[in-house]
Amino acid sequence: MHEEDFTEDTGRPSKTKKKEAMHELRDLGEELVELSVGQLKKIKLPENIYDAVRECQKITAHGAHRRQVMYLGKLMRGVDDEPIRAGLAMLRGESSAETARLHRLERFRTRFIEDETYLAEIAAIWPDIDLQHMRQLRRNALKELENHKPPKNFRAIFQILQDLDRQGAPVAEDEDADDE
Repeated sequence: MHEEDFTEDTGRPSKTKKKEAMHELRDLGEELVELSVGQLKKIKLPENIYDAVRECQKITAHGAHRRQVMYLGKLMRGVDDEPIRAGLAMLRGESSAETARLHRLERFRTRFIEDETYLAEIAAIWPDIDLQHMRQLRRNALKELENHKPPKNFRAIFQILQDLDRQGAPVAEDEDADDE
């Protein structure tokens, strides 16, 4: 016998690879089961997958829950799992675009805390911002920092920036120049 007899490639995945893929899909299904209804709706799931996830969330008996998760994994073999993985990554903040967006908002907040005049630049990007409220939050955030208190207002500034960013794309600076 030659070594080549044992390393023959048939062009199809091995039984081990198939099992690994099935276990990955089952684990992905388990991850979906742990999400809230609101989070599930953000991920565009096929209707049969969504129904199976919701059914699994209702089941409390361990054995029945395990069987439902296995069924969910079986259903997921018939759909493209990339959009589901991308949706989960977005919820976890793992996508590079989402991470970059959050870092950009953090830079806005940090610059604003350091210098109140930066609020004018923020207002140029999001004209709907409540300037008086933002100034108040900044003063409170600085007091919290000074008194070593939890950063409640610091977080509130970020939340407002995040809400404004989600409401719409920022106004480009080029558009402001066209108005003049």
